[in-house]
Amino acid sequence: MFDFDPEIISLAPLWYVAFLLSLTCHEAAHALAAQLGGDDTAARGGQVTLNPLPHIQREPTGTILVPILSLLLAGWMLGWASAPYDPYWQQRYPRRAAWMALAGPGANLVLAILTGFVILWGVGAGYFAPPEYVSFTGLVVPVGEGTVEGIAAFLSILFAQNILLMAFNLMPVPPLDGATAIGVVLPEELMLKWLDFINQPGFSMVGLLAAWYLFGEIFMPIFVTAVRTLYWPVL
Repeated sequence: MFDFDPEIISLAPLWYVAFLLSLTCHEAAHALAAQLGGDDTAARGGQVTLNPLPHIQREPTGTILVPILSLLLAGWMLGWASAPYDPYWQQRYPRRAAWMALAGPGANLVLAILTGFVILWGVGAGYFAPPEYVSFTGLVVPVGEGTVEGIAAFLSILFAQNILLMAFNLMPVPPLDGATAIGVVLPEELMLKWLDFINQPGFSMVGLLAAWYLFGEIFMPIFVTAVRTLYWPVL
């Protein structure tokens, strides 16, 4: 029988709202970048939207079941959605496809930065204060009680969630975005060979297992650096 942390259970709704917002922006950015690059597959499927419902309907397991299980078992939320694209478009325009892949993590970076500005504004205005000990749900602590406590927790989770999604998806293994995004810096001929290699059957499962195994070691230094960068202007 699992012994679930009561704090995690109580904050689960905030986690899920932050996760769904972050994931929806991530997938909408993929779809918009593909549309701007000449592939309207995701746009025709209704994915260029900040409405989470089309993304949930396309991947209910990755947007509902897996995030909840990952929060209960690991203490953070991971999951997935998907923006469809035309593989022939990717073969014809590998550089555009690379920018499309990079757009998702880029959206998470933008959200993390915007959340960071709100946190710093709150600190400057006296609503929040830097924590003595950092956690995913306690990147900033409230000064006082009431509504500000929930806002502080939500902003902490939203910042952490976007750093998490950005870092995980930038790992250069299929089917994660990083495996295609490296085409931004690779010559197109080399990128086409790389795409042929990573699109082999079964390679995505191996990549996911490797990413899941390694991510815990990789993420914490990234997270600590992000938090230090966040508080650099006020410390």
